[in-house]
Formats: sequence, structure tokens, C-alpha cells
Amino acid sequence: MSVRTAGPSRADLVADAALALLAERGMRGLTHRAVDQAAGLPQGSTSNVARTRQALLELAVRRLAEREARVLALHEMPDPRAGTDSLLDAMALATHRALTRHRELILARYELALEATRRPELRAHFDAAGARFRDQLTALVVGLGSTSPDRHALSLIAWADGLMFSCVAGSFGARVPSLEEVRADLRELLHGMLAV
Repeated sequence: MSVRTAGPSRADLVADAALALLAERGMRGLTHRAVDQAAGLPQGSTSNVARTRQALLELAVRRLAEREARVLALHEMPDPRAGTDSLLDAMALATHRALTRHRELILARYELALEATRRPELRAHFDAAGARFRDQLTALVVGLGSTSPDRHALSLIAWADGLMFSCVAGSFGARVPSLEEVRADLRELLHGMLAV
């Protein structure tokens, strides 16, 4: 007897298609009809899952957070008390993986971030999704001995966001840094913050 595994839910299909459209066409290209087409679903399917544009954007934000959590794999980060080298390697690998294999998620995130600046109701969802990552990163820097964990977490997030923006949408788009370069940057940043 074979056991069938459930595929992605209809909501996940819709959200994944929405993220792909945001990366490919920007906010203007995100319509219910376009999502139906991109997901290969019958017309009206997206409206059944997310009736309004706001609901579709919220669905996309939630799915983005789920997918980015898998890419960054923060739950797999080594315990900082075991030493900074393994943590440094894991953080560099996660950042490099996002840059090289998940550029579309980065583009979709920036589209949603900009839209959230104009829609307070979306801002709340976007900030809540980001809090999970921020809280985990803050816990990591605490484990490394940070005396100012909120400030240090902000610096690390600003570095990662700046690197990703520059390499995906900015003036360094033609060249993605190597894993070794990302690791060296992180080492310098952490050394300056924590004297590791």
C-alpha cells in the first residue's frame, strides 16, 4: 500500500505564484487573474483563497516568511557557545544561499516592503513576519556575548539587507560575492561588534 503525501495547499500555490509574479513583474503585475494563470489554476481560484488585494498581499507576506525561514535555516544554526567559527560558517552559507539560489524571494520581499510603507495594514503583517527572524538573530548575538544585542542584531540585518539589495537590485548586480567573501565580511562585522 502506498502512502500519498499531500502536495502544497491551494493557499500555498496561490502565495508562491504571487511571490513569483512580484519578483518578475513587480507590484503592478500582481493581480488575481495573473496569479490564477501563473499557478495554473482555474479563473477565480485566487479570489476564493484571498478575496481582496490586501488579503493576497498578507498571504504573500506569510508565505515569504515561511520560505525565507527555510532558506536561512535559523533553526539549524549551531549553538553560539560552541564557538563562533561554526556559527559564522552557517550564517555565511545562509546569506550566500539566499543570494545565489533564491534571488526571486529577495526581489519579492523588497516589493512587499515598499508596498508596506504605503499600507499600514500590510506593515503590521510584514513587521510581524520579520520579527521572527530578528528575534532569532538577537538570541544568536546574545549567545555570542553581545552587550547590546538589539543594536548588534540591527547591524547584522542592515548588513545582510544591504548586501542582498546591492547584489540583486543595486549597482553590484553583475557580481555576487563568493561564499568566502561573505564569510570574511561577516567575520569582520562580528569581530568589530563582539571582539570574536
